[in-house]
Amino acid sequence: MRILLFLCSLLFIHPVFGQTVTGFSEEGAAAQLELEKKFDNLLNPENLDVWMQKMAARPHYVGTDYGRQNAEWMAEQFRSWGYDARIETYQVLFPYPKLRLLEMTGPQKYKAKLSAVAVEGDGFTRQGKELLPSYNAFSADGDVEAELVFVNYGVPADYEKLEELGIDVKGKIVIAKYYGSWRGIKPKLAAEKGAIGCIIYSDPKDDGYYQGDVYPKGAFKNSTGVQRGSVMDMPTYPGDVLTPGYAATADAERLDRKDAPTITAIPVLPISYEDAKPLLEALQGPVAPENWRGALPVTYHIGPGPARVHLKLEFDWQLKPAHNVIAVMPGSELPDEWVIRGNHHDAWVHGASDPVSGMVALMEEARVVGELAKAGNRPKRTMIYCAWDAEEPGLIGSTEWVEDHMSELQEKTVIYVNTDGNSRGFLSAGGSHTLETMVNQVAESVTDPQTNVSVADRRKAALKVMGEDAEFKLSALGSGSDYTPFLQHAGITSLNIGFGGEGSGGEYHTIYDTYTHYKRFKDPDFSYGIALAKTTGRIVLRMANADVLPLTFKPWYRTVSTYLDEIMKLTDDMREKREKYNEMVESRAFELAADPTKPFVKPEIKPVVPYIDFSPVQNAMAALTVTIDSLAAVDMDAIPASKRTAVNKELQKLEQSLTNNKGLPRRPWYQHMIYAPGFYTGYGVKTLPGIREAVEQEEWKEAAEQIRVVAETLAQFNGSLQQILETARN
Repeated sequence: MRILLFLCSLLFIHPVFGQTVTGFSEEGAAAQLELEKKFDNLLNPENLDVWMQKMAARPHYVGTDYGRQNAEWMAEQFRSWGYDARIETYQVLFPYPKLRLLEMTGPQKYKAKLSAVAVEGDGFTRQGKELLPSYNAFSADGDVEAELVFVNYGVPADYEKLEELGIDVKGKIVIAKYYGSWRGIKPKLAAEKGAIGCIIYSDPKDDGYYQGDVYPKGAFKNSTGVQRGSVMDMPTYPGDVLTPGYAATADAERLDRKDAPTITAIPVLPISYEDAKPLLEALQGPVAPENWRGALPVTYHIGPGPARVHLKLEFDWQLKPAHNVIAVMPGSELPDEWVIRGNHHDAWVHGASDPVSGMVALMEEARVVGELAKAGNRPKRTMIYCAWDAEEPGLIGSTEWVEDHMSELQEKTVIYVNTDGNSRGFLSAGGSHTLETMVNQVAESVTDPQTNVSVADRRKAALKVMGEDAEFKLSALGSGSDYTPFLQHAGITSLNIGFGGEGSGGEYHTIYDTYTHYKRFKDPDFSYGIALAKTTGRIVLRMANADVLPLTFKPWYRTVSTYLDEIMKLTDDMREKREKYNEMVESRAFELAADPTKPFVKPEIKPVVPYIDFSPVQNAMAALTVTIDSLAAVDMDAIPASKRTAVNKELQKLEQSLTNNKGLPRRPWYQHMIYAPGFYTGYGVKTLPGIREAVEQEEWKEAAEQIRVVAETLAQFNGSLQQILETARN
């Protein structure tokens, strides 16, 4: 039988029993599907339930004794399933709140409570002093007092609006709503604008009674709930703040804390909407724009003042142990090719949803892989299951491990597959776009437990209802979980997988993220935990057993072409908008439309947006088309089995060819030239980030330089594909 490369990739594709399996011969595909049936039959949702009750029984943030106990217990479980399990510990900086004070000093007095109430029917919320106080990790210490300014979500567009209104936050304390961006962007941007402090609250319109009944009657945030979270400047670099780019081992050389660039420059504190209401109620000044207003029973004014607040924060800055559990099952045929699977185990408080729901699904997946191995079905490639510590403060455990083992990981890792919290609903999948075909095939083979259609079809139906493209595509990855060091620093092919959309609630990073809440509102019978194990289990087993690694290049090319088109259109739109604005200034349109009873300040002509030469990147993409078309003509029957090892090695390192060791401007830790978290979005992804952010910031010289860098990176990627082609042909 002639086996052609599908979608311009070196791989086998065979329809077997109505399913298409990339990367396997016909015989191998049949065996793999039979293995996956056995895998499904061994999964047991009761294990997830029992394990969650144990792991989420007490708070287990980084440095706690219960966190250590959980790590040791997980390591023992992995050993009992046939893995060589160890704990790798790093010493990382972790600030614990010593003093939290927020009070309104005028025009009336109010002292924020800064505590959430225990609720009836959930004993986990009654654990008293064991519950971690609500705070933002890696806030600066500080004692500041100033007028208050409401800044909506505290994102760049909001400050543009404030500038239009003539409102300056310099020397002020800002209050921002959660949502709209990652929380760390809010104090970062506020500090850049001259603010001396930042308060973040959850407005009930986004996260409270406006969304539905509040806990304990319903799932949503009650008036005292507070979202904890890190405000470390992760878009600069994640991981231990004192050891940038290298592992936080016990004897590592460390920065002085005052020199750590990722600690926020101003004090920042999260509060409940109960505590936010008196502060917002006391503000005057302009009424906030309609799209700024929340659901509190107040008129939303911007200020500044007359509300004046005093914010005082002190932290205990100590090195704490972060315990990563690493469980290894050597491959039966290819022990030096690694398939790595991870989820974090630390939580801000109990963390039943985030992260234990994902962690217990990973453990059940690993248990069944171990059972299959004991029955004679050991994976060909080495399987490594990881339970990361210190993810919540800033992806610390995984980042330190990657930095510690960088060279070996780049030499041996085939894929990293990440999960985090899990709920019921729709499959979400993001990652390296060379994996899109394989993930589609897996999603078509897993049945949704509610609808009995495939999880792929359920997701497509949801997209269609929302009027979006119903094609199943991987999303691009920004940041926010443990794939970041693998993909964006080490250049390792990566995925992030989870289910959600029907288990909404306000428990995120609060004392209410408990087993009780999860069982009532998230995934009561753990059927979606099993669906997650089935999905990720298929992915890792196919990657571990494939004859030829199942990477495809047409989806990658289509996606990156879209990114380039977006940036070119963005530049054109900016130019057109700027030209229209300047025409209005020159025609006195703003002056003629102004209120004659108020002083008018004539706006200035703004700099023109130049024409940018994107041809280096366009030419690099055109050259890639030629290589991909050539790959499509290769006959796999002409490649001896002895050459598959060489082809796989080149495929394994392919993602690394999309990195540049100089990294992105002002943040060299991020070395991937296609995906990165945005400098002002945090978790949100910026694609072709070097070019896109230079254009957005109107740094035209930098944009031209980044076009050159990306063109060289794409040429490097093309060279890797050409090497695969040459190996296949000879």
